[in-house]
Amino acid sequence: MAEERGSESGERGGAPEGGAPQPEARVKRKQRGADRMARGYARAEQRNQEAREALEPLPEGARPTVVTVGAVVAALIAISILGGYLVGLEVDGRVPKLPQVLAPAMIMGFMAWGMWRARYWAVLGFQVILVFLIFSAFFGLVVGASSVGQVLGTLSLLVVAGAFFYFMVKAMARIQMPTRLPRD
Repeated sequence: MAEERGSESGERGGAPEGGAPQPEARVKRKQRGADRMARGYARAEQRNQEAREALEPLPEGARPTVVTVGAVVAALIAISILGGYLVGLEVDGRVPKLPQVLAPAMIMGFMAWGMWRARYWAVLGFQVILVFLIFSAFFGLVVGASSVGQVLGTLSLLVVAGAFFYFMVKAMARIQMPTRLPRD
């Protein structure tokens, strides 16, 4: 019976009794896996190419509507941060220090300027902030929402930030990453 199992496993490319799998069988399995992966990659690349060709490039100086809205939102956030500091708003019972106010205001202002000029890096940076906002809101919803108002407010924030993120993905594809010049 042991001989029968050994011969069966040898036929299937398995391990002979008490040993490692046959080297030829391992090579064949790896090759089949590599072939499947190559076919899958080729199909995915074909779909990506079709999606790229379907995109309409932006004319010079144009910017997608969602990027314009993002630039305005980023500018309003920067202005509200500075305005809150100037009128003396307190955070946790204390007036924040100037660097704690200037850093986020400058980041959002710089991002607003970049999105207004339809720069890829600015849209990408704004999307990173949206991702942090979405994760924080979701975590707050799961862990900290204690009233119906908080739940509804957090859900609406998730919907707005998620939709904003979704539409910015296509806008980023239209903006395209700048081409790099070859090194000398």
